[in-house]
Amino acid sequence: MDGLRAGLVGAGGVGARHAQVLAGLEGVSLVAVTDTDAGRARALADEHGATAYPDLDALLAAPGLDAVWLCLPPFAHGDAERAVVAAGLPFLVEKPLAADLATAEAVAAEVAAAGLVTATGYHWRGMPGVERAREALDGTPVRLAHGAWLDKVPPVAWWPRRDLSGGQLVEQATHLLDVLRLLAGEPVRVSAHAAALPDRDPALVDAATAATLVLDGGAVATLVATSLLDRKHAASLTLVGERTLVEVGELETRLEVDGRSERVPDDGVSKQRVDAEFCAAVRTGDPSLVRVPYAEALRTHRVGWALAESARTGAPVEVPR
Repeated sequence: MDGLRAGLVGAGGVGARHAQVLAGLEGVSLVAVTDTDAGRARALADEHGATAYPDLDALLAAPGLDAVWLCLPPFAHGDAERAVVAAGLPFLVEKPLAADLATAEAVAAEVAAAGLVTATGYHWRGMPGVERAREALDGTPVRLAHGAWLDKVPPVAWWPRRDLSGGQLVEQATHLLDVLRLLAGEPVRVSAHAAALPDRDPALVDAATAATLVLDGGAVATLVATSLLDRKHAASLTLVGERTLVEVGELETRLEVDGRSERVPDDGVSKQRVDAEFCAAVRTGDPSLVRVPYAEALRTHRVGWALAESARTGAPVEVPR
């Protein structure tokens, strides 16, 4: 493949970020953009010398597409992925995979049957600090973990609605759950509780949640999340093993190993790696170049769904396998 011709579905902030990264990759051209907001699609397409299309079907009919980026809100997933799979095109999809579990499970089955190269937007796995944490924890099992996502309500109309976003544990804290799985093991059973706010509309996402998770390797974890603040205060995962502490944050990872301290910054490289590695996988046909393909992201999505279900019912939930 001499050059990779990319199509972008969703021209919002996340889509624009991917477009900017693609513009800096050698041999990659963004050639097609679509969005429900035609003006926004046109503006982003013009910025990158691409063509704006009125809808996904028109974009998929564009000549010579090699791969598609799906940068959609949680509630908009499902039909878009199925259309791309039917077109036989590799795709990168932003997290979370859906606002529910059934949609993601159905898409995963179609992706597996088609044998397509896929990638997902779990860029935390590409942080240099997370790579260093894997080295530091090699041979040192994690025994305790604590995740915290303490934030404001994002400035998009769909986010506060449970049926549209899936809730904070599914939509935002999913990054913490993904790194927890990578570094500490698979959650097998979860128990979550939401703050009781009697005047709150039940259609809205929980304002605050606390959870415990039991992992297959014997570790235990806690997770807290809230959107009650006026700014992001914390988005971090702390892991503890014998004489070892790792704190993964959005901008840097801090390690304390056998009394030695270390800080590893990210500097935005992780978001670049997501796109670059997917492009390399598409060009070579080697899916192993992708850190988090759709099937792997589904495992993380199952944990988020289990937590949301436990918070809704007040009962422990076994994580689907």
